[in-house]
Amino acid sequence: MRLFYTLAWWLALPLVLARLWLRGRQEPGYRQHWGERLGCYGRQAKPLIPTLWLHAVSVGETRAAEPLIDALLAAWPDCRIVLTHMTPTGRATGKTLFAKHGARLVQSYLPYDTGAMPARFIRHFAPRICILMETEVWPNLIHQCNRHGVPVVLANARLSQRSLGKAQRLGKLITDAARGITLVAAQTQDDAERVRQLGVQGVVVTGSIKFDVVVPEAALATGAALRAAIGQRPVLLCASTREGEEQLILDAYTRASLPANALLLIVPRHPQRFDEVEKMIAAHGLAVQRRSGLGPDGVVAAGTQVLLGDSMGEMFAYYAACDCAFVGGSLPPLGGQNLIEPAALGKPVLIGPHTFNFALVTEQAIAAGGAARVADADALMAQAAALLQDPARLSLMGEKALAFANQHRGATPRTIAAIKPLLAV
Repeated sequence: MRLFYTLAWWLALPLVLARLWLRGRQEPGYRQHWGERLGCYGRQAKPLIPTLWLHAVSVGETRAAEPLIDALLAAWPDCRIVLTHMTPTGRATGKTLFAKHGARLVQSYLPYDTGAMPARFIRHFAPRICILMETEVWPNLIHQCNRHGVPVVLANARLSQRSLGKAQRLGKLITDAARGITLVAAQTQDDAERVRQLGVQGVVVTGSIKFDVVVPEAALATGAALRAAIGQRPVLLCASTREGEEQLILDAYTRASLPANALLLIVPRHPQRFDEVEKMIAAHGLAVQRRSGLGPDGVVAAGTQVLLGDSMGEMFAYYAACDCAFVGGSLPPLGGQNLIEPAALGKPVLIGPHTFNFALVTEQAIAAGGAARVADADALMAQAAALLQDPARLSLMGEKALAFANQHRGATPRTIAAIKPLLAV
């Protein structure tokens, strides 16, 4: 099966590269560092210090990895980390987050999973361990790690029932790869049980590292400045919205009875959609400003109805600036996004019906009183209107969200403890 998988990769590679080039029209980063994606590196001597390898696909995984990366560098002060990504936005986020570590953190794109390419990566960087974040299982990468004696860890692992079904349909290709994983640090007991069904032997439950994220002081300052630019108006944030979701939100907004001076702040998950969403807002006849174009005075105009968050790396700032946060990807059946960040800032959280990517944490947040589920976009606006017009209820829900987030901290040290035996030699 892996042979056919490898052949498929090689046959598809011209199409993959063509798609990469086309995506580069909207995101120029896709046209950079192609050598890394193909596993091609300049001549370099073996690293002078030991290397730990951590893979975080895009923005979400990179931000989630921050507590783990900080802890790894503290636990192994003689090591460096090579951090790999698949997207330019993930790489840019990593550059911003980890500039504090200087030369101790090196970034690269993950080579395509052809077999030869990940093998060249391993020979070039000589990692002592491979740590994959959350759901990343690449058959040839894992095979090459096994072949070169590199332990493979799946950290902060989550596996929904739907994803398990997809993996099982791929049969031996995925089960062989799963058996090649040395250790899985699962977020929940349910995740651990589903991972075991794939044949992984070493599984521990550590909780979600995302609860351990530390909100940067700079993000809080940026959020405070943005809030000052908005003024005293109540703010509903719709964060990490996905394709098709903004249309539902805007349609409902035009029918809703929000406070007369309320501001709707929309932050699309993918930057290539910023222009598209701005046109959509204007097509609804709504007065819109972009975060990047607030003008020299930096003030959100009193007549602005919708503020478009079109900046990267500022999600914490957007959460800090809002009164109530809706977490996107959950109105259409896309599985939802991480609600821990707004909870950690003490913000009441609203979430749509489709949260299978974060099922347990969502239910726990709802049970704790820090989050509420809405059936559709109209219900979202109705819930938001009720909260924004009831300061006592808004404050209490925010306090419960913060208490929920604080209660679940501690996954990072548990993950480090599980990894340590693999790096003892």
